[in-house]
Amino acid sequence: MPAATFAELTKMLDHSLLQPTLTDAEMEAGLILAREYDVASVCIKPYAVRLAAKMLAGSTVQASTTIGFPHGGHVTKIKVAESEIALADGATELDMVVNIGKVLSGEWNAVASDIAAVVAVAHAAGAKVKVIFENAYLKDAHKIELCKICGEVRADWVKTSTGYAESGATTDDLKLMRLHAPAHVQVKAAGGVRTYERLLEVRAIGVSRVGATATKVILDEARAKMGL
Repeated sequence: MPAATFAELTKMLDHSLLQPTLTDAEMEAGLILAREYDVASVCIKPYAVRLAAKMLAGSTVQASTTIGFPHGGHVTKIKVAESEIALADGATELDMVVNIGKVLSGEWNAVASDIAAVVAVAHAAGAKVKVIFENAYLKDAHKIELCKICGEVRADWVKTSTGYAESGATTDDLKLMRLHAPAHVQVKAAGGVRTYERLLEVRAIGVSRVGATATKVILDEARAKMGL
C-alpha cells in the first residue's frame, strides 16, 4: 500500500464523542477540533446530532451517531425509530450495534433482519451504516457469519467494537473481518487505536475508518513524523 498523505489519514478518523460524562460544552469543543482537523466524521451522542450537523455545516466532516448503543438489545422498531430521528436531525452515518445476544444464540435470521431494517432506512435517506459486532464477546465463527450477513444486506462498514467492552480492535480481528467481508463492505476499527503508528498498521490491513478519542494526539504525531 502506498504511503498515506496527511489528508488521507484525517479522513480515516471518526472522532468519538460518546463518553457518558461528556457535557454539551465538551462536545462542542470536540466538534470544533474535528472540523479543524477535517476528519471523516464526528460520532456523537444521539441527542446532540442536531448540534453536530449545525456546527459541521459547510465542512466535509460528516455528522454520525449510534443506534442501539452500546449493547444492541433494543427491539428493531426502536433501532429504526432512532435511525429516523438521527437522520432527520442531520446524521449522514449511523453506527449500529448488532443484537449481541441473538448473535450468540445463532438466531441469524433475526440478526440479519435487524441490520437490514436500519440499512434500509439509512440508504433511503442517502446515509451510510457501520455495523458494530462487539468482538470481545464473539467467537471467530460469529464474526465470519456477521461479515457475510452485512455483505448480503449491503451494510457499508463492519466495525469491531463499541469501544466500551473488554477489548477493542485487535489485529487478528481486523484481518479476519477484511478477509471475510465482501469487497463492497469496508472495515472500521474501534477501541485501542491511539497512535500514528497504530493507525498506519490498521490501514495496512485494509481498514478505512477508525473510531478515536485520541484524534488530536494521533494527527499531531502524524504531522510531526511527516514533517508538516
